[in-house]
Amino acid sequence: MARALFGLGSNVGDRLGFLQAAISELERIGGITLSRTSSVYETEPVGKKDQRDFLNMALELECELDVTALHSKCKKIERQLGRSRTERWGPREIDIDLLYYGDAIISRNGLTVPHPEIINRRFVLIPLAELAGTFIDPVRQRSIAGLLESCPDTSRVTKTAFSTHLHSLGV
Repeated sequence: MARALFGLGSNVGDRLGFLQAAISELERIGGITLSRTSSVYETEPVGKKDQRDFLNMALELECELDVTALHSKCKKIERQLGRSRTERWGPREIDIDLLYYGDAIISRNGLTVPHPEIINRRFVLIPLAELAGTFIDPVRQRSIAGLLESCPDTSRVTKTAFSTHLHSLGV
């Protein structure tokens, strides 16, 4: 079993609904067990500013699948939920990013783990630190909490009341 850490985000339509649907679909995959979810955060867009704020969160899963199969299933879920890739850093129904897969370092076939932009994104690091602040990034050999402390991103990341709603639904 590998510990897999994910970032989820949405800024189109029913943002919370897309996060919930992604979690539900991930839980349906054989060989995956949802361990914990972070709070839900409202975050300002990074890169392309003229779009709606995102809802972001992190997930921790225990996984029997190999990393390639897991990544492939995540991309399939994105497509099932209507994800369209029209522009870089643009609006999206759902984004499911595999951030870490145990202590693996992978770069092949369009998959890079750990996710290369983690160190530059507060909207990823804040929810991730909530779940796994002591986890050591295998590339940088620093904890998630340490990466957050030195993150150059100053964008707004605010915990929402949606977190309570998600937890009351059993997510």
